[in-house]
Amino acid sequence: MHKVIDEVILMKELIVHADSVSYEVTKKTKLAEEIPDEMKEGKMDDVLWVRIAVEKEDEGDLDSLVKKAVSDIEEVSGQVKTKNVMLYPYAHLLMGSKPSKPEAAIELIKKMEEELKGKGFEVMRSPFGWYKKFTVSCKGHPLSELSRVFVAEESEKGVEVSESVKMEEKMTSKFFIMGLDGKLVPADEFDYTGHENLKKFATYETKKARVYEKEPPHIKLMQEQELVDYEPGSDGGNFRFYPKGKLIKKLIDRSITDFCVDYGAMEVETPIMYDYEHPSLKKYLNRFPARQYLVTRDDRKLFLRFAACFGQFLMAQDMVFSYRQLPMRMFELTRYSFRSEQTGELAGLKRLRAFTMPDMHGILRDMEQAKTELEQQLEISMEWLSYVRLLEGSEVGFRILKEFYEENKEWYAALAKKVGKPMLVEIFDERYAYFITKFEFNFVDSMDKASALTTVQIDVENAETYDISFVGEDGSRKRPILTHASISGSTERVIYALLEKEAMKMAKGEKAMLPLWLCPTQVRILPISEKHVEFAQEVLSELGDSVRADIDDTSETLGKKIRNAQKEWVPYIAVIGDTEVESGKVSVTIRETGEKNDMDGVELRSMIEEKTNDMPFEKLSLPKLLSKRPTFRG
Repeated sequence: MHKVIDEVILMKELIVHADSVSYEVTKKTKLAEEIPDEMKEGKMDDVLWVRIAVEKEDEGDLDSLVKKAVSDIEEVSGQVKTKNVMLYPYAHLLMGSKPSKPEAAIELIKKMEEELKGKGFEVMRSPFGWYKKFTVSCKGHPLSELSRVFVAEESEKGVEVSESVKMEEKMTSKFFIMGLDGKLVPADEFDYTGHENLKKFATYETKKARVYEKEPPHIKLMQEQELVDYEPGSDGGNFRFYPKGKLIKKLIDRSITDFCVDYGAMEVETPIMYDYEHPSLKKYLNRFPARQYLVTRDDRKLFLRFAACFGQFLMAQDMVFSYRQLPMRMFELTRYSFRSEQTGELAGLKRLRAFTMPDMHGILRDMEQAKTELEQQLEISMEWLSYVRLLEGSEVGFRILKEFYEENKEWYAALAKKVGKPMLVEIFDERYAYFITKFEFNFVDSMDKASALTTVQIDVENAETYDISFVGEDGSRKRPILTHASISGSTERVIYALLEKEAMKMAKGEKAMLPLWLCPTQVRILPISEKHVEFAQEVLSELGDSVRADIDDTSETLGKKIRNAQKEWVPYIAVIGDTEVESGKVSVTIRETGEKNDMDGVELRSMIEEKTNDMPFEKLSLPKLLSKRPTFRG
């Protein structure tokens, strides 16, 4: 049971990343806590100085407040790379508000201290109710001064929690493993020998341990590779993409769009903001398990979409079509979808508050057609995940309404055979959202956390909610069955999975490398000296516009140039010296195999084109000469 403190609901925080902070008590106030001599002064280096003030409000849950604040400190700590924290009571942050009762504030800070120490932090707590003199030396980078406001309730200002979220949290369900024979075994009784990854996924789902205890390795990789980074000027869970990261994102976006259009989906575009009071939308909001961002305009309550469902279903509401045109599909690559995820669950590119979602919806004549659609989408999901080399390492999970499962046991057994390995099945007694069944391909990362990539759902509710109908064979209006599908999952999460996969390879001493078609630089040309740059330009010209190539024309030594290219995971490194100029061929090292070959630019281009055949291509928007490029992370 969470302890409730009478007048605690809101906490204000100012976090400073400092080279050093020191304090010394000078005078006791009437509210001062009794302290030992060692707390009368303190000093920490390379520290997060967390100044805290707690306001007097109505009833609130102290433990939830502590959890939010500690999760936020963990997130900032991961960004600035320090595990030192000084907790510092500081009533001046209230700026006219009424402070809470002293015992509530002291207990909150002590709980934060205990929680942080349990997570491996070095923590110093300055005493409450004492005048203190202090000295601080601030780092001065963009993350060195951050302000925060936390409220105890889950329903925060500007955030709406749907009824479906609340129902899902209370829902009871049972977890099983379905074998290739279609039989169910309770998840805690299954023999996971040879299926260790499935065991990690099942543990993650049943224990629901969503918060990372330390920073996932993909965050360091995305920063080191200058792909993606935090944006301190925005809300948490929003990121900046540097040119190389934007290129990868664009290629994945093009790839999944082509997959869906080739599958038969009509590509559309819809708004990102909708009227909260629209009757169809409001009903659907409470049937989707997500937290929404709210905004106001001219006294109207609006929300930012968390998927493309709203716009596509409103479009379908106005369409005229018959049974002859079904199945029918619509697709949108949403830039962006928004979900007000809880701070403690944000984790780099795994879970964000703004993301690009390839969203496809099907309109089906009846349940049999909907089941066929889901089965086909299971197949193309496996095809796409193979395409980006993420099928291996992913586990399949089905969520099924018990009544629907009992009616379709043989169908699920057939799906298990298509998957080709045991899969996790969650069976729930009561429908808490609009779908009766769904499947997900979940990538299991280096820290044994799982993330849904592909997801496909059968929706039995929203045709009625949005008044979508088609003309049946007898000429009457009929309600279709709908499907929701994201064949890839969000683009950002695909990048997360790709980087986590490479992190696991690196941990085993293997070389990291993205799929060739996604590598920002596919060929790095290394002239040994300035006199070889002219021939390097000729090789660059031979590689043409179908290969992303650049030239390291910096003044670094050849050894340093090679190490830099290796750090960027460049798949082909071409060295040019006197011998290469004379022969007209370059010495090419292939990262994947370690082989070395002599070839000219045309031969190298042909090799790369053969390996990237039928895959999308985009130019990298960086200068081809490395000497002309900026450094994005100083």
